[in-house]
Amino acid sequence: MSDGWTDKKKRSICNFLVNSPKGTIFLTSSDTSNVSKTAVKVFEMIDDIVEQVGKENIVQIVTDNAVNYKAAGDMLMEKRKKLFWTPCATHCIYLMLEDLEKKIKVHELTIMKGGKITIFIYSRTLLITMLKHFTKGKDLIRPAVTRFATAYLTLGCLFDNRNALRTMVASKQWKGSRFTKLEGGKYAERVIMDNRFWSNVNTCLKAAYPLIKVLRMVDLDEKPTMGFIYSEMEKAKQKIKTNFKDDRKR
Repeated sequence: MSDGWTDKKKRSICNFLVNSPKGTIFLTSSDTSNVSKTAVKVFEMIDDIVEQVGKENIVQIVTDNAVNYKAAGDMLMEKRKKLFWTPCATHCIYLMLEDLEKKIKVHELTIMKGGKITIFIYSRTLLITMLKHFTKGKDLIRPAVTRFATAYLTLGCLFDNRNALRTMVASKQWKGSRFTKLEGGKYAERVIMDNRFWSNVNTCLKAAYPLIKVLRMVDLDEKPTMGFIYSEMEKAKQKIKTNFKDDRKR
């Protein structure tokens, strides 16, 4: 299994792990910062790992679903007829959530507005204290596996606390604070009191939450994903259809 990521020094790292019935172990790590990420180079890198482990010991190669890794996987299967390349289920769902945000305008704008509200509040200690008074200690930010899942989970927190947020911006504490004179405060109040914004948040969650449910399942690593991923994705698709009353346009 290959896992590409970027460290705090902006170096591109690729970890290689081996999974067997006895569990998963770390094999090696490569600094790929100065390595060309073309499909051929990725193929050569993975093929070298196959040689190290022994082709007779490998059934399946799992990587992310980036175009160059997909092409490298095809090249690997062409060379080694007994190997199967499979994209990482977590990364596939991550890309679906990314598409929702980047390719559907209502998602892009709603996440942007929700982000502005949370950034304005969480960059001011006094405002966080005021918020927690009205939400009874609840937060508006839910960290998750990926940036895009976090964006939707944060929208969910905003939606769950919408009445508390409305009460806060209508309160004497808010009206008498300096926050109402700041551009960010004026913007936050406008958005929070806008019914259309909350309707759009609900629309976004109806599309994203069924996928996030599957994302949580595949990321737990408690049991092999292959046994349930197809049925769970089918359930997610059906749930999204139901959420939008089977209206293809929606």
